[in-house]
Amino acid sequence: MNKILAPKAFDRGSDLSVGEEANILELYDQAASLAAMGAWSCDIESERLAWTGGVFELFGLLPEQPLERQSIVELYCEQSRELLERKRSHAIETGGAFSLDANIVRPDGEERWIRIKAATRSSGGRARTLYGMKQDITEDHTRWEALRAAAELDPLTGVGNRARFQRFLDQQDENAQDDVGALILFDMDEFKRLNDLWGHSAGDACLAAFGERLRNAFPEASIIARIGGDEFAVLGPPVSSTHEAEIAVRSRLCSLRNPVPWKGELLPLNVSIGLAFVAQGEGLDPQRLFEAADKALYIAKREASNFLVCL
Repeated sequence: MNKILAPKAFDRGSDLSVGEEANILELYDQAASLAAMGAWSCDIESERLAWTGGVFELFGLLPEQPLERQSIVELYCEQSRELLERKRSHAIETGGAFSLDANIVRPDGEERWIRIKAATRSSGGRARTLYGMKQDITEDHTRWEALRAAAELDPLTGVGNRARFQRFLDQQDENAQDDVGALILFDMDEFKRLNDLWGHSAGDACLAAFGERLRNAFPEASIIARIGGDEFAVLGPPVSSTHEAEIAVRSRLCSLRNPVPWKGELLPLNVSIGLAFVAQGEGLDPQRLFEAADKALYIAKREASNFLVCL
């Protein structure tokens, strides 16, 4: 059975003849296809799926193809799959509902974003069925991501801005949360003096050059952002050895500190650095990591050591 009756308003029992109900189902399916959406249900015990035609189209599958939940779940990208299973389990346990924007890759290789709305139907005090709607939101998601990227980009340096970094601190960026093992903070030394001597356009040239150098020096970073006037942050991946990671950062300092050519001048560019690592065996606490790196940076500037590590 590939069709289910999704809208509750259509469930009129004996009020409708079989023919009338079939017509309404067909009309619903046609209307839903205009919005690139469809209805679905899943028997929780057997994991048997039932889809309307719109869902088959979303997933790039033919209606005559057998539906096996495990193979369908494999079409979800890893992060979306984990989030789906977590929310699904909680809904089944509590008899509740959930919504989710998920990333899938269809069998033909096309990537899509879908919005899932789900609820449970219970009997005997247990959730027996999950049902709901799935809608294609690929175009909306693409537009939103483009707008957000523009809003979170520092136009002068080409790296992220404070808003981008703040999403990490507020734990609103799940991708960044999974890929962080270290935080490096950079503060340009005597930047005000540079502006006073050569002017603000010279200072802008140094900021832009430093942003480009950070992108080249840390291609593996999940986030590079300008978080203040002359302050930058780099989120590095998890490390197996903090000592080796520190050596790797130090090895890139020369390229970061080289003078900046500007109108026939060589502008001095020096920075102080604070480095902090996520403790082995502990979960990531963005605020705690930031405070540790900021403390290391403060001490480095105060003691004119230019570089300090805080584990």
